[in-house]
Amino acid sequence: MTNNKKINSIVIVGGGTAGWMTAAALSQHFKEKNVNITLVESSQLGTIGVGEATIPTLRRFYQKLGFSDLEVLKSTAATCKLGIEFKDWYKIDTTFIHPFGLYGQGTKDVDFHHYWLRYTLNGGQQPLTDFSLGVRLANENKFTFPKDKPESQLDIFDWALHFDAALFAKLMREYSLKNNVTLIDNKIVDVTLDSHGDINSLVFDDKTTHHSDLFIDCSGFRALLIEEALNTGYEDWSQWLVCDRAVAVQSKSVDAPPPRTISTAVKAGWQWRIPLQHRQGNGYVYSSRYTSDEEAKACLLANVEGEILHEPRMFTFTPGRRKQAWSKNCIAIGLSSGFLEPLESTSIALVETAIEKVIQSFDSTSYNQETITRFNEVTTMEYERVRDFIILHYKANQRNDSPLWQYCREMKLPQLLAEKLERYQNNGEILRYPFEIFGKDSWLAIFNGFAITPKTYNARADNMPLDYLNSNLSFMSKKVKESAKNAPSHEYFLKEYCQFIND
Repeated sequence: MTNNKKINSIVIVGGGTAGWMTAAALSQHFKEKNVNITLVESSQLGTIGVGEATIPTLRRFYQKLGFSDLEVLKSTAATCKLGIEFKDWYKIDTTFIHPFGLYGQGTKDVDFHHYWLRYTLNGGQQPLTDFSLGVRLANENKFTFPKDKPESQLDIFDWALHFDAALFAKLMREYSLKNNVTLIDNKIVDVTLDSHGDINSLVFDDKTTHHSDLFIDCSGFRALLIEEALNTGYEDWSQWLVCDRAVAVQSKSVDAPPPRTISTAVKAGWQWRIPLQHRQGNGYVYSSRYTSDEEAKACLLANVEGEILHEPRMFTFTPGRRKQAWSKNCIAIGLSSGFLEPLESTSIALVETAIEKVIQSFDSTSYNQETITRFNEVTTMEYERVRDFIILHYKANQRNDSPLWQYCREMKLPQLLAEKLERYQNNGEILRYPFEIFGKDSWLAIFNGFAITPKTYNARADNMPLDYLNSNLSFMSKKVKESAKNAPSHEYFLKEYCQFIND
């Protein structure tokens, strides 16, 4: 019989976005289960934000807590995000958008892109992006809420937020404290283990201690519990993801914020631009193999629009994941669990999925080794699926201006990614693996953005005359264009419904 471990108390080590999101969700989940939740953070220590761009899953997270979209937009100085624009990734002077939404109207048995592939392979010239309302809105700097009852797949798109991560953490903190989470503001100087190797207690700067049954490590890159105390180990993925540094800076906004993140590839990595209502976030993710820190800082500052608001901040990281996200009586969430560069804004999304797995692991107030094993298996798959999605952006490049891009183009792919790429190139099939954050249309956006064209399409797309297909596609593109035309500008939407008042 498997031994169950009872939990009456949980300690979350580290505040910031990950810590307070965890506290908020667990305070709701354990509200009626008599589990004491404590968060430990030190006001002496700062927090590291890996980015302020999100994917649509965040909206589902805060909606479960009772927050509305407009409430969060207004209180976090947020703007709306319809997707990510990738500049110069495929080749210099090219651009494409990865939208949060669908392409075209498929049938019950055949995905839309197979009909579009048939059309294209028969000489059709209309680009795939003409069939995405999300892309059209993003390109035209417009925004509106999706329809509650879409008339067809042509009306379906999703959206996320660019927000001030510190303001969002504050929102989660207020929620948590109202829901009886205890805050300890103290600096941890030691972690004690019991005779079984589990964490027993935290030792603070003032010599006091705190015991708990379960510990959640949200201490960031330091990984105070999961690594420093438990020596869990780390799996390094830098053979595929060669960027290992970042420099970030905030600047004053100079133009109306676009409803999309902008990612621009440069010789030694890529630069981000994230628009908020009250400022703009800028950063450069780069490889120390191909440029120096000073060169990276200069490159970033040369491409920043608007007045710089502070000195650039430098970060170092190793792409990869903890070998076990749950070890003994400790669960790592956020940067302590692993790090994947914020190219597709997945850092906060992986915090969300980790929190959801914790909640699913505790239908009751106990756990066992089977619970731990399952948690680690799913976490591994989630990280590897996101890793592969990011790797594809590098692998598919056709730039010839620097050694970094040549290395990425020639590198050997992880097995499942290689299989997915091969299947799409052969017949347009987009394989779906368990626990993928990104759906078929996201993979399609990247395949298409990098001009990866299948040799053929699903034969079932021949189920209508070509003239009829062409007529249908023409109707679809006109419908998308008309829907975007009637939408308000993103700037108007923000000012009318959710303008941030900077105190």
